[in-house]
Parts: sequence; structure tokens; C-alpha cells
Amino acid sequence: MPTIDIRTTQNVTIEYELASLWERMVALIIDVVIVATLDFFLVSLISSAIGGGGLMGAVYALLPICLFMFYQLLSEVLADGRSWGKKIMSLKVVRLDGEEPGLSDYLLRAVFHIVDTLLSVGILGALLISSTRQRQRLGDMTANTTVIRTKHQVQFALEDILRINTLSNYEPQFPEVRQFNEQDMLLIKGVIARCSKYQNPAHQQALDELVDTVCRKLDVVDVPNDKIKFLKTLIRDYIVLTR
Repeated sequence: MPTIDIRTTQNVTIEYELASLWERMVALIIDVVIVATLDFFLVSLISSAIGGGGLMGAVYALLPICLFMFYQLLSEVLADGRSWGKKIMSLKVVRLDGEEPGLSDYLLRAVFHIVDTLLSVGILGALLISSTRQRQRLGDMTANTTVIRTKHQVQFALEDILRINTLSNYEPQFPEVRQFNEQDMLLIKGVIARCSKYQNPAHQQALDELVDTVCRKLDVVDVPNDKIKFLKTLIRDYIVLTR
């Protein structure tokens, strides 16, 4: 599965799995079905309200397009880069520079669906996604975004973290760890796992940057030499203090 490294605003490099073409196609089909259902009910309501005539021709032609773009924009804005199709397929929109996508980014993605999806019947979008290194359609290129798989990020459940070490009669060493959340702990667990499995300079750099960032947030002056042990201690502290 192709991956992409994104440096977050906390200066931590995270490896994500890029969504495949078929995953994005299935997500799009689900979204199209939802929009088509909404369109059917809206057309029925408008038709009963104004009757037939030439105006209904414009409604039939324009409403599906406007509804599809509005649906894409609203769903991704409200659900943090996840339309209903993307939620079902465990996909998410992210920016390549590590920033959180904003309204203008989602708007560009929605508008360019006209070219990527509607006018070209999805052919242009499919060609670009399958041929570009970062799997971007035109909407992604203009918004500096791509679509990633979220299953890879949360492959470790909190119960899995519990198995790192015994917590019986354990006294937390870093009480300030309570400022983090479960997703932060899962991220730390993922970095530990990747550094243990892939011992190369890139993962070592990610580990170093993560530890430096965590130390700053916890006001730890001396960066520990055994960084893996330090991160495991933080996870144990978090579990003891929050469960």
C-alpha cells in the first residue's frame, strides 16, 4: 500500500496509507446514492409546489449538480474531511503540509468535482488518482490535499496499549500526561511499533521529533536517552490516570 509522510504542525512526521482508487470510487458511489436519494425527494417537493413547466427542466438539470457539490462541501466541513462515503470506507481528507484543511480547501475540492467527476463521468479524476504519486485529482491538487486511510492510524486499540506492561501498583511519573487524549496515545503507540519494526534513519528521526515535542508539552527539561522507554512510560501513566 503506497504511503505518504506528512509533517504535522507539532513538527512530527507521520506516515499515512494513501487511499486506493477503488476505495475512493466506492466512497464516491455511496455519496452519489445519498445525493440521488435527496435529489429525488427535493424534486418531488418542488414539483408538487410549482407544478410542471419549463422551470422544472432547469430544476432537473441543475439541482443534482448543486446538491452534489453542497453535500460534498458540507459533509467534509462538518465531519473533519469525511463524507458519509468516506466514513464507511474509513477514509479522510488531509492537507499535505500537515495543516488542518479549512473551508476554502473543502470548497475547492467540491467545485472541482464538476471537472473531476461530473463533466468527465469520473474518468479524469480516476486517471489522475491512479497516475499521480500522491493520488490526487484536480480538486486535491488545487487544495493541496489527498485522501488517506484511517484504519492504519487506529490499528491499535486502547486495550492493546494495556498489554505494554503491567499497571498493578504503578505510580505515574508524568501526571501532566493527562493533557493528551486517546488519539495522542495511539499515535505514540504507532510510532513505537514502527520504530521497533523499521529501524532506519527516517523512523528514528520521527521518534526523536515526537519525543522532543512531547517533552516541550510536559515541560521535561532533560530529554531521556531511552526514548522508547520514555514513551511507554507516558502511555502507562496515561492509562493509570485516565481509566
